[in-house]
Amino acid sequence: MRVRGNDYRVLRPAEDFTPRLTVSVIVPAYGGQDKLDLALAALARQTYPAELIEVVVVDNGSTPPLRLPDTRPPGTRLIVCDRPGRAAARNAGLAEAGGDVVHWLDSDVLPAPGAVEAHMRWHHVAPYLVVTGYIRFTDVPVPAELPDDLEQAFEPAEPHGWIVELVERTDGLTDNPQRPFSLHVGGATSVAARLIEAAGPMDEDLVLGQDTEMGYRLAQAGAVFVPEPRARAYHLGPTMRMRDKERIDRVSHAFVADRIPSYRWLRSHPGRQWKVPYVTAVVDGTAGYESVRGTVDALLAGTLADLSVVVTGPWESLERERRAPLADPGLDLVLVHGHYLHEGRVRLCDTPVVDPAVPYVLRLPRGWAPGEDSLARLLDLCRDEGLGLVNVLLDESPHGVVAARLERTSAFARARLLARSGEDVDDVVDEVAGVTWVEGETYAFTTEPAAVTGRRGVLRARDEAQAEAARLAKEVERLRGQVGKWREEAGKWRKSTVELRRDVSALRRQLAAANRAQQSMRALLSTTVKRALGKRPRA
Repeated sequence: MRVRGNDYRVLRPAEDFTPRLTVSVIVPAYGGQDKLDLALAALARQTYPAELIEVVVVDNGSTPPLRLPDTRPPGTRLIVCDRPGRAAARNAGLAEAGGDVVHWLDSDVLPAPGAVEAHMRWHHVAPYLVVTGYIRFTDVPVPAELPDDLEQAFEPAEPHGWIVELVERTDGLTDNPQRPFSLHVGGATSVAARLIEAAGPMDEDLVLGQDTEMGYRLAQAGAVFVPEPRARAYHLGPTMRMRDKERIDRVSHAFVADRIPSYRWLRSHPGRQWKVPYVTAVVDGTAGYESVRGTVDALLAGTLADLSVVVTGPWESLERERRAPLADPGLDLVLVHGHYLHEGRVRLCDTPVVDPAVPYVLRLPRGWAPGEDSLARLLDLCRDEGLGLVNVLLDESPHGVVAARLERTSAFARARLLARSGEDVDDVVDEVAGVTWVEGETYAFTTEPAAVTGRRGVLRARDEAQAEAARLAKEVERLRGQVGKWREEAGKWRKSTVELRRDVSALRRQLAAANRAQQSMRALLSTTVKRALGKRPRA
């Protein structure tokens, strides 16, 4: 069964499965003999067959040295690791482990009797799983002997709050979570041994955050992460993170930022380089000096600075002609090699070797270059839809199709784990993550990249834009002042208009009165004339 994304619900672990896989439980310890005794006693009670369990206890330099108690699983042995640190101790135990599954267990964690069986039920279904149990933290004093009923003895206890919140927020890590690898905690997590072989051991250079960083590399190797509530365990006392989260995050983030590219909020600097880049672009260095330079410079000048470029070519075979360099048949290769030899983000390789910890790989065909924002837009598409492969159609002719490819490393790692003999890996990627095609023109890919203006040009353009914005802001303020004056004038005009209308009304009344007086005078005059004419003597 092939899991798409992290939706492990398609897997159906059987309740009555036949155990056949071996498991190596690695228990690093530094002091705390009383807690270690209880942890080993809890492992001795597991329902998973004892003959399939080996326990490797790693004494990380305890004084006095640790010892194995009488009550322990039969396949238990004790080794010593003098290198300080939990990562070193776990790696020492890992080197001794021979199981099909590796189960990390802290020496102050007491697994319930069915915990290991709950883990192993999943591993019998698929060989690429990381299973994490549910740890509850108890403040009960450390007992002298392991209680018969852990729940009765240690409840009420506090859950692993941030894991519970992560699982609930992502519907059990099935709803396309961006960072399911955060579930990999060393207290009670089991991992398929073949995944650890592919991902590599824990990073001993880290001060804190080793569990999460290894979880990230397991995800890159194709892992599916499963929370298993029936794999319950009790932690004796609070964890260091619960006691001092802010200070732990401060230390952890300072180191994991270099190693976990998906922690984007820790990589806010616009131009920094990191140990593990977010994207590696692969460019054919034999395409000609101008063509290669146009492509590589376009990548380096893009809006996504968190990338590296691998330029492939027969660099080891170069023989520089000192007497007649212009006649050298390999002159273009020499120019590419010399141009990028000391560029920190460019590696010159004979084969396209990419660090498996890099989340995305962009493969560009000869002569094509992305636009300034092309790569960032493709990454948005890939992340938002959870895709494993984005094909960019650049050209199509009777001779075939020319395309660029943006590959999600984790999807291809899982596809290679699952692909049957002769099966196209891209088809498997389509099943486990999804594949799509887009038009190169839509994403501004070109065979004639624009000249790179450089950061001073960008700075100058920004300064000019800011100056123009300031000028326009002043103009807006000026116009606002002018509008205020116009409004004031308009108010005066309205007042004058009202007064004029009042005067006009008064004049109209006066005119009407004068007209009435005039009419009266005319009538009176007419009457007087008539009377005067009537009194004249007849001739």
